Amino acid sequence: MPVGRKNEKKIRNLILVFGDQLDAGSAAFDGFDAGEDAVVMMEVKKEATYVPQHKIRIALFFSAMRHFADDLKERGYTVYYAMLDDPNNRGSFGAEITRWVNKTRPECLICVRPGDFRVLESVQKAAKRVDCKLEVRPDRHFMSTIDDFKNFAKGRKSLILETFYRKMRRDHDILMTGKDPVGGQWNFDKDNRGVFGKKGPPKIKAPRSFRPDPTTRDVMKLVERAFPDSPGRLDNFDYPVTRKQALAALKDFVTHRLTHFGTYQDAMVTDHPYLYHSRLSCVLNLHLLDPRKTIDDAVGAYRDKNAPINSVEGFVRQILGWREFVRGVYWLKMPEYAEMNALEADLPMPAFMWTAETEMHCIRQCIEQLIDTAYAHHIQRLMVMGLFLLLLGVRPYEVHQWHLSMYADAIDWVSLPNVLGMSQYGDGGIIGTKPYSATGNYINKMSNYCPDCIYDYKTSIGDNACPFTTLYWDFLARNRKRLSNNPRMGLQLRNLARKSDSGLKKIRKAADRLKRDLTRNTYL
Repeated sequence: MPVGRKNEKKIRNLILVFGDQLDAGSAAFDGFDAGEDAVVMMEVKKEATYVPQHKIRIALFFSAMRHFADDLKERGYTVYYAMLDDPNNRGSFGAEITRWVNKTRPECLICVRPGDFRVLESVQKAAKRVDCKLEVRPDRHFMSTIDDFKNFAKGRKSLILETFYRKMRRDHDILMTGKDPVGGQWNFDKDNRGVFGKKGPPKIKAPRSFRPDPTTRDVMKLVERAFPDSPGRLDNFDYPVTRKQALAALKDFVTHRLTHFGTYQDAMVTDHPYLYHSRLSCVLNLHLLDPRKTIDDAVGAYRDKNAPINSVEGFVRQILGWREFVRGVYWLKMPEYAEMNALEADLPMPAFMWTAETEMHCIRQCIEQLIDTAYAHHIQRLMVMGLFLLLLGVRPYEVHQWHLSMYADAIDWVSLPNVLGMSQYGDGGIIGTKPYSATGNYINKMSNYCPDCIYDYKTSIGDNACPFTTLYWDFLARNRKRLSNNPRMGLQLRNLARKSDSGLKKIRKAADRLKRDLTRNTYL
C-alpha cells in the first residue's frame, strides 16, 4: 500500500529496494529527493515459493523489509509497500514493477544490482516491457566491485581464494603491519581445528536472542497462513530484523564468543547449533550489517587483546576473503555457472533432507537443527550435509535449491558458488581445488555425532556400515578418471587402488543399494 504521499503524481525516480538490500546508505539512494522520488518494496509470492522456503527465512525477509520501510518513512521518504496479502499484489517482481510504474509514472527506475541473476533479468525485462529507463547501480555494501574481481581474474588459469584474500588484506590494510601480515602469517587455519573431547563444550553464551515485536508477530501469522506447507517451523524465531539489532548481535559475538571462535570453528556437538559462531551471516546478507564495521570490531578486539589472532584472522577471512570471493565468481561466471555439473551427478534430492527422517545421526541432528533454526555453521554445511550429498551423487543445482530452501541466510550469489562449487565440486575446480570427500571418520573426529549412531563409521559393508564410508569409496571409484589428474586427490586415489577388486565390487554393490533406497522418496 502507498505510504507517505497523499496524491499520486508523476515522480522523477522510483527506487526499487529488494529484501537483501536493507541499507539506508545504499547507492540506490544517492541523490534521493524526498519531494520528487519514491521507494517501492515488494513482498511477492513467487520469491517465497519458487523453491520451498523455510518459514523462518520468509519471516526474516518480510519482517526486516517492513522494519526498513518504517525507517525510511521516518526519514521522510515516500514508500510504496506491497504486502503479500494485498489483493492488488500481482505476485512477482516483474508484475509488481509493472504495476507500480503504471501507477506512479516515474521517469527512471533505480536499483542496486540484485543478489540473484534471475531477479536482475526480471527487473530488466519489466523495465523494457513498460518502456521505462532503468539504472542499475553497483552495490557498495561489498568491499570489492564486480569489475575489481574481473580484473583480478583476468589472465589467471585458476582462481585461488588465498591469492584474492591476500590482495584484499593489502588493498584495505586489514591485519597488516606495513606489507606484512599481523602475526607473521596470512592464514591461521591450522590453529582452527580444535575439538571438545569427551567432556564436550563448556557453557557457551548463546547468540543474543531478539523477541519478535508486533511487526514480526504479524509477519509470522502471515507466513503460517499463506505458506502452511513450507518447511521448518517458526517457534524459535529470534533473529535480528533491524540495523540496531544487527549491531547488538555483532557486539554480543565480539564480546562473548570471538575469543574462542577460531579454535573451535570446525567443531560439531549434538544439540549445540551455535557454539562459538556468530550467526551474523543473515544480517550481513540482508545488508543490515556492514562488513567493514563487522571487520573493524573484530580487529579492534585483537588490538585490545580481547581475542587471539587465530580467531580474528579466521573470522576476517570468512568475510573479507571468502564472502567477497564467491560473489566475484558468481557474477564472473553466471548464468552458465548454474548449469555446471562436472562430476555428472544425476540423483534427486532425498526427501529426508527436508524432514530429518533418517537413521544417520549426523544428518538427522543437522536437519533437525535446520528445521528449528534455519541455521547450520560452515562445517555442518560442507562436511556433513554437503559431503553426504556429494558422495551420494545428487544433482548439484538441486543441492543449491535445497540450500535456498532451508537456510535463512541463503541468497543466490552466496549459495550457488558455495554449494555447487565448493560443496559439490560441480564447477570442476573453479571454487575449490578438490572435492571435499571423506569417510565417516572425519565426522567422528570433528563431532560427537557418531557414538549415538546405529552405523559404524569404520565400516563400509554390512548392516551397520556407515553410509558415508560406503559412498566415499563408491564416489572415488566412479570418479577415478575425472579426478586422476588432480594432484590433491593423489593420496585418496592411491588408497582406492589398494582395495582388492572383489572388495571394491562389494562396496559398490552396497553403494548402489544405498543410492536406490536413499533417493526412493523425494520432496519436490
